[in-house]
Amino acid sequence: MRTPKVRRLRWRWRSTWQWEILLVVYAVYDGSRLLVHGKQDVAEQHGRDILSVERHLDLSPEHWLNHAFYNNAWLGIPADYMYATLHYILTVAVLFWLWKFHREHYRQARTWLGLTTMLGLVGFIVFPTAPPRMLGGAYDFVDTLAEHASIGWWGGGGGTPKGFGDVTNEFAAMPSLHVGWALWCGLLLFRYSGSRVVRMLGLAYPAVITMVVMGTANHYLLDAVAGVGVTLLGLWATGPLLRLTGRLRRRGGGAGKVAAAHLPSQRTPQDSLAENLEAGVRRG
Repeated sequence: MRTPKVRRLRWRWRSTWQWEILLVVYAVYDGSRLLVHGKQDVAEQHGRDILSVERHLDLSPEHWLNHAFYNNAWLGIPADYMYATLHYILTVAVLFWLWKFHREHYRQARTWLGLTTMLGLVGFIVFPTAPPRMLGGAYDFVDTLAEHASIGWWGGGGGTPKGFGDVTNEFAAMPSLHVGWALWCGLLLFRYSGSRVVRMLGLAYPAVITMVVMGTANHYLLDAVAGVGVTLLGLWATGPLLRLTGRLRRRGGGAGKVAAAHLPSQRTPQDSLAENLEAGVRRG
């Protein structure tokens, strides 16, 4: 039986390495800004290439969505606030909700979110991409956040707080983590919420955010597709990573084995998500 002192030490160790992971993620993000510094021409060319591919496939809804948001303030202003706010607030709220009410699924969800974010950061470094709003007048995109900056808390555009524009990566369009995190939130709400309304809103949330990121001229359609891709890849990789860390813990000695014996069986998200979603659809 563990003494209170041992429990406090274990809690302190877990809290420390979790904060260290957050610091690593931030360091990688900040590093991605430094690594793409001076590559504006490359990032803008990547943006033009993406538009060219979309037009070749006859899939380029960015312009008409952007113009619809710009010409209709009742669409554009709420979309600006959604882009600049929900990405942070709702993601943290869902993570806290899981920790508070679905603790047995929190570790898997947290790992899934972390992997998705890391994959997105790799994309920012490998393929720096300027968002549509930065392509210049020839492409006829309007930065709606800049247009409505006087009534928002953000700065000149991009959804960053006033005064923080210099510490953000302006060329982080591909993939869209706005869409990726929205999909993460939506699937978890659909799976674990007991409210039918919340579950349906969870399914709608990624689709709404996809339209928002294009309508505000912050992402291309293919950015959104890539955001879905890194989220699903993060889901797939969560199980192997948790199993690997579980094996490493068990090798840590007898104490680790005793602790593992008292843990609930770990069903990873990709082991059960499909069947749970199917059950949720039937329940809906």
